[in-house]
Amino acid sequence: MSLTQIVNPIIYPSRTIPRRFTAISPFKTLSPQFSRHPPHALSRRLFLPSVSSIWDAITGGGDSNPREAIAAVRRGMQLFRQGDVAGSVAEFDRAIILDPRQKAYLWQRGLSLYYVDRFEEGAEQFRIDVAQNPNDTEESIWCFICEARLHGVDVARTQFLEVGRDSRPVMREAYNLFKNGGDPEKVLRHVS
Repeated sequence: MSLTQIVNPIIYPSRTIPRRFTAISPFKTLSPQFSRHPPHALSRRLFLPSVSSIWDAITGGGDSNPREAIAAVRRGMQLFRQGDVAGSVAEFDRAIILDPRQKAYLWQRGLSLYYVDRFEEGAEQFRIDVAQNPNDTEESIWCFICEARLHGVDVARTQFLEVGRDSRPVMREAYNLFKNGGDPEKVLRHVS
């Protein structure tokens, strides 16, 4: 089977296997017409717990509870939307206790930490997230905002996280605005 057969088609037809038994590829990416953002094979948030649960079942190991951790993340996001920001931090922290691997992906926790004035922890959370995914423009900006609240804008700019090129022009302009200063009107022109 060629690499394009593995990556591209959803269903692999076979002359010898009945259609009802053909495999659906977990690596099939979404068609770009359904998303404004570049397609991804699988969501990190869904992929990590699935694979780790399988590995733990095979090896008999693992103290983590990925499903409970995901439920805690969802509760944390809901509490944030309801205005209970401190409660959201508690749920995100619970998710990390249940599955420590979640910490690398919990940018939502960084937002909550910012809004409860825990800027140092918020900056750390965003730095961990950008280390895991070096193309997270928003997280780089939020890290800067946390550090600017701690140390001032000039110091925060010296520590600004470099990220890959964002395909969204407005985000690239926003990134440059926070990193280098500049004209907010230029960002607004990209929005309208």
